[in-house]
Order: sequence, then C-alpha cells, then structure tokens
Amino acid sequence: MHDIRAIRENPEHYKQGWGARGLSGEALVGEILTLDGKLRAAQTELQTVQADRNESSKKIGQAKARKDEVEATRLMAHVEALKTRLEALSEVERTVSDELKSILETLPNIPAQDVPLGKDEHENVEVRRWGEPFAISKPKDHQTLGEALGLMDFEAAARMSGARFVVLKGQLARLERALGQFMLDLQTAEHGYTEVNPPLMVNDAAAYGTDKLPKFADDLFQTTDGRWLIPTAEVPLTSLVMGQIVAEEELPLRFTALTPCFRSEAGASGRDTRGMIRQHQFNKVELVSITAPEQSKDEHERMVGCAEAVLKRLELPFRTMLLCTGDMGFGSTKTYDLEVWIPSEGRYREISSCSNCGDFQARRMDARAKKAGEKGTRYVHTLNGSGLAVGRTLVAIMENYQDEGGRIAIPQALHPYLPGLTHIGAGG
Repeated sequence: MHDIRAIRENPEHYKQGWGARGLSGEALVGEILTLDGKLRAAQTELQTVQADRNESSKKIGQAKARKDEVEATRLMAHVEALKTRLEALSEVERTVSDELKSILETLPNIPAQDVPLGKDEHENVEVRRWGEPFAISKPKDHQTLGEALGLMDFEAAARMSGARFVVLKGQLARLERALGQFMLDLQTAEHGYTEVNPPLMVNDAAAYGTDKLPKFADDLFQTTDGRWLIPTAEVPLTSLVMGQIVAEEELPLRFTALTPCFRSEAGASGRDTRGMIRQHQFNKVELVSITAPEQSKDEHERMVGCAEAVLKRLELPFRTMLLCTGDMGFGSTKTYDLEVWIPSEGRYREISSCSNCGDFQARRMDARAKKAGEKGTRYVHTLNGSGLAVGRTLVAIMENYQDEGGRIAIPQALHPYLPGLTHIGAGG
C-alpha cells in the first residue's frame, strides 16, 4: 500500500516509479491526486458542518431557555438541514475514499534506484555465477529419470488430483524429505533464523497484508469458509507482526518455515506442463525478515547469501540475477532471483526469489516498530525469500547428479540425512 501523503509531497517519484514498471505514471498520479483533493475537500466541509451543527444545537437550548420559540424553531430547521448535508458529505467521503483505496491497493511497489530498467526477464542483470555446469552426455530430464526408477508417478497423481501434481515414492520421497530438513537446519543453526510451524490457511487480512489480495485472488485456492491456502509461507510468517508494534531493539526478526504451498497457476496455462517445475502443490523453505527501515538493504543482501549457501552446499551450479523493473514482483522494491542449472533444458531456471518489500506490506498490515523511550512509531520493512523451493531443488539434483545408467548420486551434504544411501537407483 502507498502513503497518500508521500504521493502528494513527491508526485514525480511515483510518476517515474510506476512508469518504470510499464504503467502510465503521469495519469495514475493525476487521478490519485484528484481523488485525494476531493476527499480532503469533503472532509474539511464535513468538519465545518459538524461544528456548525454542534454550535446550533447548543443555541437551541439557549433560545428555549429565553423562551424565544421563533429562534429555537429557526435553529431546529437549520440543524435538520445540516443533518441532511452531513449525510450527503459522509456518502461522498465514503465513496471517494473507497475509490482511492481501490486504486492504491492494486498499484505495485516503487522500484529501488539501483534496479535496472527493463520490460521483462530478458533484461534482468546477472550479478554473479557459481560453479560450472556438469558435463553430462545426453542428459535425461527428471521425469524420465524418476519414472524409469519407478519412484515418480504423474499418472497416479493425475487420476486422484488432476494435472500439475506428482506422487514421489521410496528413495525419491526420502530425498525430498531430507532436502527440506537440510535446508531448515542450515537456516536455523548457521544463519540465525527461528523455525516456525505456521497455519497453512489464512484469513483475508493476512492475504491482503502480504499483497496477495485483491490483485492475485485468482492465483490462490480458497476454502468453503473463506480462508485461503497459503501460496508460500511468506504469508503467515510476515503476518506474525500484523497489527503489532514491535520493539525496534529486537529487530531484525528472522523466521523460516518448511511448508506445503498451494498455487492455482492461473497465469501459467501451457507453461512447464511436464514434470515438477510448476505444480499446484509443492514444499518450500521460506525465509522472512522484519527489519528497521535502515536495516533492510543489508538484510536483503544477507538473505540472498543464505539462499545461495544451500546451492553451494549441494554443489549445484547457479547464477544470481538482479531483476529489472518489468520482471519484479508486485510488492517488491528490489528482487534477486537464484537460477539453478537444469541440464535437460541446457539453461538456468529460477529456484529462489529474494525480495525487499520496504514498508509496502507493513502499511497494508499495520506493522510498526517503536524505540524504547520514544513515543512515535514507524513502519517496519519486510523481506522474503525462498531458501529454497524443495521440489525444484530435487529436480536440479536428479538432473545434475545423474549417471549414464539412470542412477542419481546423492550430494555429500545430504549423506547425514540419508544414512547408508549414496545413490538413488539400482543397489542404492
């Protein structure tokens, strides 16, 4: 959500920011300021009329005390007319306020100054690269590998649930479970995140506060009683501070969770229909930080490093990309994507996205911080990132660690989680 006062005081900043994201910044700011002017005018007149009504009501009693019925009658008629005017002004205030809110809540965050301009993913900027792609002759994709091993069943999943689901069995199911535990242990034991086991269903306020509603309602699954299945643990983890005033001395707060995630993939028709890359249900380790405003830039870089550490420990080649203005998420002011090498496709694919949302979400959920001994509060900054998407990490391991016989070697970092197992396939 955007601060109307900030737009009023620095309209050029918002014109340029929304323009950089492919929107008509000039027209949007003009419309917003026009509505803001109408709202403020209605509120000012409302206050004036209310004051007049209060004063006139007081004078009615005074006129009756003097037995001046003529004046009392005139004042009562005046108060009745003011009541009608107040009702009309209140309706104008509600209507304009709702219209202004409906515009502001659907407009994306303003990009940070160091975010590159660009229309789409082709104009993202590579920041760094780690590891060399594995030399694999005629690599098989993960679905071919998994089905040949009898440990990955898309047909059974389709019979019971439809497209974009999978059943993992045996050693692959164990590997997927081990991956999630490894990621959690790394983020909690070495990177200082607090593990959380959050609800998998949230209410409107939590989904709205983390900018999933109203704009992305079609991308979510909703229960019959109106709750929403989480598309990522970012929603409940960030909502831990929803409506709260936290002690600034305790910041940054760092949370992590391993949860199932549920997405309708409404905008992905025809994309990644084969395999596990894009599913309706998948597991992910999420990282969330709540910081003071001046901490969020450094915390963002730290979070990216925490996500990169997973891929380095697993010895998976990847690159880190700074997203351009046209490819950033709705609530983000700056985003880095980690892309892992997928041999069967001969390219890097996204496996983590780490975003600094500034105070964008905090304003929507009214999350603030307060320094000890001070009266005032200020909005916190929120950050979120994948550390990592477990299913896509499984895909990357299967494809990068395959051998000619169809076996899959297990990365050294996972051996403590899979005792006695060095390979998935014949003989283990």
